[in-house]
Amino acid sequence: MTESGRVMLAAFEGWNDAADAASGAIEHLEREWQAQPFAAIDPEDYYDYQVNRPTVRLIEGVTRRIEWPTTRLAVAKGNDPEVVLVRGLEPNMRWRAFCDELVDFAHELDVQTVVCLAALLADVPHSRPIDIHGSASDEQLATTLGLTRSRYEGPTGVVSVFHEACARAGLTVVTFWASVPHYVAQPPCPKATLSLLHRAEDALDIAIPLGDLPEQARAWERGVDELAREDSEIAEYISSLEEREDESELPEASGDAIAKAFERYLRRRDNPPGT
Repeated sequence: MTESGRVMLAAFEGWNDAADAASGAIEHLEREWQAQPFAAIDPEDYYDYQVNRPTVRLIEGVTRRIEWPTTRLAVAKGNDPEVVLVRGLEPNMRWRAFCDELVDFAHELDVQTVVCLAALLADVPHSRPIDIHGSASDEQLATTLGLTRSRYEGPTGVVSVFHEACARAGLTVVTFWASVPHYVAQPPCPKATLSLLHRAEDALDIAIPLGDLPEQARAWERGVDELAREDSEIAEYISSLEEREDESELPEASGDAIAKAFERYLRRRDNPPGT
């Protein structure tokens, strides 16, 4: 779906980020791509410091430096197209102005495509593939990406506001939401992070370095399995969720999904990160 120009990947900690799955995906890419930070949103107009307090850091054990809560942008070079990474906190106020400021950055950086990553807690079993649903700036794009459209109506987070701002500004935008099992809400959730990165890879048609995330996801699932074996009530509850959710009907089990997974493998084999 990528067009000429850069692409942007964004995630915001807080309400939109169950188990830190979405912000964890951006943080992973910052490390893997050695992304260079270049800008930060001025937090004065957007954050309540009694809710998101600044922190004090010691520099070389002597100098004290205050770090303010904010949203930062970094550029990952070496990709075609280049990727702008956005990671920060959901603001406490003036959401529309905050999102308009990010859209201005997108225009200045010649960003044509925006992918937002988010996660929510849901009644889903950890043993099944992570369900991903979402929305896109047009119906054809949603169909192409095979998005399971959400029927949710109610309170929303800054991701939805940013999505709407991007679409209104003429940018191609898609938002992916990962469903995190609510009974293991404590971060991290590498299985959800991995699923979000797979969908971002599909949307942007670029090879995303996964590092040791696949093994972390398997270890996470084994850990929850062990927890269930030690608690019969949890095991019974998980079993009821599994019975309700037929794995064969999940998008990840479809022929198209298997084909896309194989394409991802070929891209990573033929174009390893850093080459």
